[in-house]
Amino acid sequence: MEEKAFQLVDHLDELRKRMILTLAAFFVSLIAAFVFVDKIYSFLVKDLPTKLAVLGPSDILWVYLKIASVFALAITIPIAAYQVWLFVRPALNDRERKVTLAYIPALFLLFIMGISFGYFVLFPIILNFLVSLAGDLFEMFYTTEKYFQFMMQMTLPFGFLFEIPVVIMFLTSLGILNPYVLQKSRKYAYFILIVVSILITPPDFLSDVLVIIPLILLYECSVVLSKFIFKRNQVKSIALDLHT
Repeated sequence: MEEKAFQLVDHLDELRKRMILTLAAFFVSLIAAFVFVDKIYSFLVKDLPTKLAVLGPSDILWVYLKIASVFALAITIPIAAYQVWLFVRPALNDRERKVTLAYIPALFLLFIMGISFGYFVLFPIILNFLVSLAGDLFEMFYTTEKYFQFMMQMTLPFGFLFEIPVVIMFLTSLGILNPYVLQKSRKYAYFILIVVSILITPPDFLSDVLVIIPLILLYECSVVLSKFIFKRNQVKSIALDLHT
């Protein structure tokens, strides 16, 4: 009983250590991003015809903090994944260690791809559509807070949603998921993705459609990748059985 208690304390200490390192990485990245946040801000607003307005001094700090946080989050994701891998490594066999470690770079790349897709593709389309609705009836007045709040709404969720394929591939590699389960659950997955798209987009039909389509494509790509991993695992398993 005492041995189990000591093991639990060791696990909790190890978990605390990994969490502290992850938080430290985030805050260091946040500070580094804050140093260059004015240049990042200038890049993000370079295509706007007018300067953004602020309603108070605190708005500037708040927007800068949001921008720096997104960049810090992108840098921290692979570090956090590596810390999780170090924490669970003792419970994994050699094959599982190699599989889990191989997916860490993909988490970072897909997060960047998701944000880039939201910023360069969806954000300008939806923004121009919503501005066109105003026509000559309204005078558009952009505040910094509202503009970046809308931008984050159109970009940040896609950073996480683009992780779906690598998560599914990872779970398939470990034998937790398989493509047949994903195919049977397709209608439920579609429903969840539709609900998510409605929640993260402005209340208009075009925005919903523009978000639903890539999410469904992401799911279908995940199914295809899961099939590839599943068949490769089967071939390796057969080859191992024949060898033994």
